[in-house]
Amino acid sequence: MSRSLSAYPLGTEVFTVSGGRVPAKEAAADCGPAFTHAAPRSMPLPVLIAVPHAGRAYPDHVLAGFRDEELCQLRLEDRFVDQLGVAIAKSTGTGVLLAHAPRAMLDLNRAHDDIDWEMIQGARRRSSAPRTHSGKRMGSANRRARSGLGLVPRRLPGFGEIWRGLLPREELDARIDHIHRPYHDFLRCELERIRDAWGAALLIDLHSMPPLRRQLGHDRAPQIVVGDRFGASSGANLVSRAFRYLEASGYEAAHNRPYSGGYVLDRHAAPSRGIHALQIEVCRSAYLDERFAEVSSGLDPLAAMLAGLVRELGAETARLANGGRLDEAAE
Repeated sequence: MSRSLSAYPLGTEVFTVSGGRVPAKEAAADCGPAFTHAAPRSMPLPVLIAVPHAGRAYPDHVLAGFRDEELCQLRLEDRFVDQLGVAIAKSTGTGVLLAHAPRAMLDLNRAHDDIDWEMIQGARRRSSAPRTHSGKRMGSANRRARSGLGLVPRRLPGFGEIWRGLLPREELDARIDHIHRPYHDFLRCELERIRDAWGAALLIDLHSMPPLRRQLGHDRAPQIVVGDRFGASSGANLVSRAFRYLEASGYEAAHNRPYSGGYVLDRHAAPSRGIHALQIEVCRSAYLDERFAEVSSGLDPLAAMLAGLVRELGAETARLANGGRLDEAAE
C-alpha cells in the first residue's frame, strides 16, 4: 500500500491504532476507519505529524453526488500529501496521524458548526462547541461556510456548486459524530501524551497548496508556507528556526500568508501549556505531476528536506521543554 504505516526502520516497535469510521448510507458499506495513527514506542522527538486533507475513502453515494467527480476530488484533496507525511515520520521516528475520510465529506480543519445550512436537508443541529485548552468554547468565528468551504464544502472558485443535491441532516450528524469528533479527541489526547512525556509537544499540520504567485521583491514564488496563527500557536523560536532551515535548504518560504492555519491550530495549540502547532503548506508542483494528479520524482527529495525540518523543529521543541537544554530531553 502506498502509504504503509508499518514500514518504519527494521526493528522499530510501532503501535498503530485506527478510530472513527467513514459512514456510508448503509452500515455494511462503510469505508473503514476515519483515521489511522502510528508511532514508535520510543520516539526520538516530541513531534506529531497530522495529515487531515489527503483522505481518499469515498463511499459510492458520495462519488455519485459530485457534479464533476474528478475535478472536485483534485481540487479538494491535498493529493498524496499523506505519502509525504509517512515518509517524514519513517525518516524521523515521529508519529503520524492520517485522516482517511475525504475533505469533500467533512473538513477536519473547520469547526463542527461552521455549516452552510442552505445545503442541508432538515432542521439545524443544536450546537455543542468543544472547548480549547484555555477553556474557551470553539465557535465558527471565521464562517468559512460563507465562502463555500465550510465543514462540508459546497462551492469551488471558478466551478460553482459541488453537489447535485442537498445533504440530509442525519448524514451530516453521522459525519460529525464518526469523523470529526473522534479525530479531534484523539489528536488532543496524543498531543497531551507527548507533552506529558517530554514537557512539550509540537504538532505539524501538513497540507498542500496550489502554486502561489511570486511576491513583490522576491525572485521566486513561495514553495512553503509556515502558519502559526500570527504568533498564537507556537513559540517564536520554532518559527525562526524553521525559516533559517528553509532558507539554508534553498526553499522560498512565506509566513502566514496566504495560509496562517485554521481550526486545528486554534483548537489544539496551547504554547503556554507546552503544546505548539505549525501548519506547513507545500506547493503541489514540488511533488506532483503537471495535472497535480499523480506523484512525481520530486516527492522523495521534498520528503527528505521536510524530514530535516522536522528534526530541527523537534530539537527546538525539546529544548523548550528543558529550559533550553537538549541533553536532558526524554532520558
